[in-house]
Amino acid sequence: MNIRQFMQDNSINYLLVNSTNEFLVEYNVLNQNSRYKLTGFSGSTGDALVTPETIFLFVDGRYHIQADQEVDHNIVTVVKLQTGQNFDEEIIKRIPENNILGIFAKKNSQKRVEKFEQNRKIKLLPDDPFDENIEYSSAGDVVIDKKFTGITSEEKIAKISANLSDDEAIYITDQDEVSYVFNMRNFTRQPYCAKIQAKAIIMKNNAILFNGDKLRNLDEFLRTVKQDIYVDKNTINAYDYALLGDRAFELKTNPVKQMKAQKNNAEIEHLKSAFKRTDNAVKAIRDYILNNDNISEFDIADRLAKEFKKQGALGLSFASIVAKGKNSALAHYSKCSKDEIISDGDLVLIDCGGYFEGGLATDITRVFVKGEPSQLHKKIYTHVLKAFLNAFNYHKTHDCTNIITGYEIDKSVREYFNSQNPDGFIFNHGLGHGIGVNVHEYPPNLSANEIAKVPLLEGECFSIEPGLYKEGQFGIRLENSCYYQDGRIHSFVKMAYEKKLINYDMLNDTEKQWLNEFEVI
Repeated sequence: MNIRQFMQDNSINYLLVNSTNEFLVEYNVLNQNSRYKLTGFSGSTGDALVTPETIFLFVDGRYHIQADQEVDHNIVTVVKLQTGQNFDEEIIKRIPENNILGIFAKKNSQKRVEKFEQNRKIKLLPDDPFDENIEYSSAGDVVIDKKFTGITSEEKIAKISANLSDDEAIYITDQDEVSYVFNMRNFTRQPYCAKIQAKAIIMKNNAILFNGDKLRNLDEFLRTVKQDIYVDKNTINAYDYALLGDRAFELKTNPVKQMKAQKNNAEIEHLKSAFKRTDNAVKAIRDYILNNDNISEFDIADRLAKEFKKQGALGLSFASIVAKGKNSALAHYSKCSKDEIISDGDLVLIDCGGYFEGGLATDITRVFVKGEPSQLHKKIYTHVLKAFLNAFNYHKTHDCTNIITGYEIDKSVREYFNSQNPDGFIFNHGLGHGIGVNVHEYPPNLSANEIAKVPLLEGECFSIEPGLYKEGQFGIRLENSCYYQDGRIHSFVKMAYEKKLINYDMLNDTEKQWLNEFEVI
């Protein structure tokens, strides 16, 4: 399509083109990803800004190299955001005042739209011209057994609605939250996803789930509903918000978000079981790499999927990253090429996870080496290992008085890497993310962002994944998914680290003792 003709027809000077869909998902399938259709960049996050002269593509540190490799630089200008830079602020900088920015109302949160409105003139567009036929389906939706959820959906709804009056309701639009509240998953509708495709209204004495064909009637319901509707402006899209009009009120605190984040005992126990099976799959793939010749990244990814299935996984929680050598310098490398054959001396970074019967995601990253590693391999690997061990044991080395923030842990890792200046290798992503119904959730968060400046709370589950990367060389990332309980961090992952990649002379006695705690598999 002629995107600038579309802009002219709609009387806009600039256009924001999104990677997400009307549910504002992080991982959108490529045939529904407008930004991918426009730029050719296939990464999970990052939006594009169409200007009169060029197309800006904004990507964070995980995707700097991948974006350069995938776009046509004659058409697309890649904007590489550094740690701490804000996407929207960088987008606004490139829009001159008094110009009109077009925004697709269904693909941006109300909170985001309001931020743009404070800084530039905007025009909300009801439809995205890149969209094709959108199908809504509830086929494959299943209810998760209470032995995995620990609490019924009726009990969850009762907690959420406890403070509502008869003329009030809460509108839940985030798929993770709807899936959590109704204890439902769908393991077949979309690869690398267990969420149901739905939105919901929670009232004082009733709850309505809009899924499948019911979603087609949602617009009319929102136009005519009589109650005052409380919404989370971070998760409701601007289109739905506009339909509610003056009946929409912002939630001061989202009651679902924190309930979902703090896993109960049944959820923790399920995750322990799920991660044990994830460890088994990763150990099996390690043996496959070390004991077979003439295998490719693709072969490893294919075998890994089979190993997860053998362990009882109902699906993968994201597309496995299998990155050999230089490819491992791309934090979210996604090719898994048949042409990349593993040879002696090659590093292989594997980032993977699965969904088991309880419908919560697992996530782990390990790095292996075929044959013998170089001294540089060992040096960088050990730096990353030291960073992980100290982050994981942060509560033992700092006076936290039982309060730890993800921001503080992330800061300690950055300070360590900066003090070492490890041969030009850089740490260019957050230290960790929450895990739950989705492989990435918030809260909690471990990063240099403001959202990480809150205490970790009992039952919260998250990754700790320091990494060092150098374009043209390789990358090392070591990720354990963990949980916070009784004032300390515990690891779901028990998979051992790769002994031949460790320079033990770089570890102090305390770090060696901490390392022994992971020598299980």
